[in-house]
Amino acid sequence: MAVTEAERRAMTRALELAVRGPRGANPQVGAVLLSPDGDVIAEGWHRGAGTAHAEVDALSHLTSGASRGTTAVVTLEPCNHTGRTGPCALALIEAGVSRVVYALDDPGDTSGGGAERLRAAGIEVESGEQADAARTVIADWLTAQRLGRPHVTVKWAQSLDGRAAADDGSSQWITGPEARADVHRRRAASDAIAVGTGTVLADDPSLTARDGDALLPHQPVPVVIGAREIPETAALHRHPHELLRFETHDLEAVVRDLHERGVQRLFVEGGPTLASAFIRAGLADEILTYIAPVLLGGSRLALTDIGVESIAQARRLLVDERLQLGADLLVIAHPEDADTAREEGS
Repeated sequence: MAVTEAERRAMTRALELAVRGPRGANPQVGAVLLSPDGDVIAEGWHRGAGTAHAEVDALSHLTSGASRGTTAVVTLEPCNHTGRTGPCALALIEAGVSRVVYALDDPGDTSGGGAERLRAAGIEVESGEQADAARTVIADWLTAQRLGRPHVTVKWAQSLDGRAAADDGSSQWITGPEARADVHRRRAASDAIAVGTGTVLADDPSLTARDGDALLPHQPVPVVIGAREIPETAALHRHPHELLRFETHDLEAVVRDLHERGVQRLFVEGGPTLASAFIRAGLADEILTYIAPVLLGGSRLALTDIGVESIAQARRLLVDERLQLGADLLVIAHPEDADTAREEGS
């Protein structure tokens, strides 16, 4: 049976509910229950580790027996394991749900398999509805599940001719206030923010997330990668979180370490050497390029060696979004070869 229009609307609503939940070790998931006539009768979302999952949260709003014959529309395949809470697949079976529509397969070795369990119990199951939108919501969690490392966003600001700084090394500010405000919002949505020692020495960044002069409620953990000494007077030492230092060129080891510390979303701010190293290592899941309508010329390129020696080796990108921010343009893209990995994680 094809997905109905009522189920499509319910999935859109479930995705809106999902982002109400906190980002953390568990994915953000939303659920909507539909009556046999296609009317919404309950909604739910996951509110954090140890709390009811989205499907169970939605079921809790119904009286006993009211869920029989309903359709559950969920942004992620109902889980099939017992952790702090029981399997959602079993909860749906026991509730008498007759049909389940979900967006993404759960890639977990222990949590996956809910769809198979539902079908074995005689429940009709449809998957893949609005999968791309659902994947965007939990991209960091999917990366952590699939690769055992944080979801990495590499960001840089550049002039129209691809320079990150003027020839004298000055780089503040290439972009305007709207673009800078957007960067701070994205910092606040990240668990950690990384720069190289070159950026620390050149710009003395605070690596905080701010609204004007005020700190935003959530602050990313500051991370500095590189062997050069950081001055005791550096602004980073006044960050609300303790600075993490990695005096290594092994970025794989860095992201594994950050994953073990609970970091699921890493925001790499550069400079050019570090940004290029993450791209060269194949660790960039998302790329943000803020382009200012200015020309700088000179040798201070926004990227350096990314391991490309010919056109045939070019790192192809797929553009996800273009945003006008004041006079500046933000281009959001992801590596073309990441699409295969994204499909494997769905």
